[in-house]
Amino acid sequence: MEGNGVATKSEEEQFAVWNQVFRIYDLVFGLPPHAQALHFEIRRDNHVEYLTRGLSQMGPGFSVMDATRPWVCYWVMHSIALLGDCVSDKLENDIIDFLQRCQDPNGGYGGGPGQMPHLATTYAAINTLITVGGIRSLTSINRETLYGFLLRMKDSGGGFRMHDGGEIDVRACYTAISVASILNILDHRLIQGTGDYIMRCQTYEGGIAGEPGSEAHGGYTFCGLAAMVLMNEVNRLDLPQLINWIVFRQGVEGGFQGRTNKLVDGCYSFWQGAAIAIIQRLRSTVMEQLGLPLSKTDFSQEGAADSSNSDQEEHSEPESSVNDICQSEVAGVDHNGDSFIKALQEIGPLFNTFGLQQYILLCTQEEAGFRDKPGKSRDHYHTCYVLSGLSICHYAGTRNIDRPPRTQDIMGPYSNLLEPVHPLYNVVFDKYQEAFRFFSSPES
Repeated sequence: MEGNGVATKSEEEQFAVWNQVFRIYDLVFGLPPHAQALHFEIRRDNHVEYLTRGLSQMGPGFSVMDATRPWVCYWVMHSIALLGDCVSDKLENDIIDFLQRCQDPNGGYGGGPGQMPHLATTYAAINTLITVGGIRSLTSINRETLYGFLLRMKDSGGGFRMHDGGEIDVRACYTAISVASILNILDHRLIQGTGDYIMRCQTYEGGIAGEPGSEAHGGYTFCGLAAMVLMNEVNRLDLPQLINWIVFRQGVEGGFQGRTNKLVDGCYSFWQGAAIAIIQRLRSTVMEQLGLPLSKTDFSQEGAADSSNSDQEEHSEPESSVNDICQSEVAGVDHNGDSFIKALQEIGPLFNTFGLQQYILLCTQEEAGFRDKPGKSRDHYHTCYVLSGLSICHYAGTRNIDRPPRTQDIMGPYSNLLEPVHPLYNVVFDKYQEAFRFFSSPES
């Protein structure tokens, strides 16, 4: 409140959101149990129909998104993959052909055919092609010219530019490092100085800003944290302070806000939730920074420790040396994305997973598609990142990503269970594995 007792504009907006959210909660929890249950079910078929339609035809109002068409492909295809579904072979081939036309002869992908290559649309295109999967899709990516594009976007200060002459920020760093990592072309030339740049973006609050001197933000925090893991430099961040900032971004509604004193937004279900999922595999680094001793019993989940350890032994593979990793002409660095995801999740959930699932299912889900918050309209962007965040919730209590979660970890029926995502790339896990095998092969 201001000194005269009058609510500020931000407070008025916050009160309005609270009223809408808790009115929904009161309404649902006032229903008989069988009627309540319907509100906690994912309307899977409706969502898939809505998403698939978005690939075929959009209204004239979407003309403003002409330069972001690879993003639409990614949001839609990733959402459908999370729901455990797929599109027709014809539609998949159409997507591959379209993205092929977006690929610049000198490397990278533009927002449409003939448009300037851009790191954001390059990230979206690569993730889409990996989500489509298969030989035709994966071989359509010209890694040699793409590597050249990434080098051209590299700034002498350590960061990356989004496009030729464009802005330098943490988002550019992440999209460049993520693409290079998942395609197995990440090397020391690309990494050099990037960790220093991201370090300068961690704020006094603990989160990460888009650029040095700016405000901590959920999207940039995810980008900076994920990039640091992929570069094997995450120990340079102040992780306890970062954790402190993130966990306080979950509001009383159950959802996450992106910045301090901002409104809840469904898309941060992933941006903040995935950052926490990443931290759950960084226990030794967190404990070291806190000056606390490591103890096996600290992280052993009740009744799960022995089976988790045996699972790890069954699925573990020997780590490769730096020189053995990339067989392509461009010498790569260690497969940090793969070794990271094979590690046990040694820290339990650091946020209220049921609170977030409740917010997602009751406040963001429409009859088809998902939205930011009550009062907003559905869109493909929020559908993608809300579902990604819901997947993070489902697997937050499992120590191995390839093991199904317990029934009690899923709000609503167990049929709500989504496919797991690799939290560093936001690609469905089995699609990531296919890409990892393909791009690790000497023949690729």
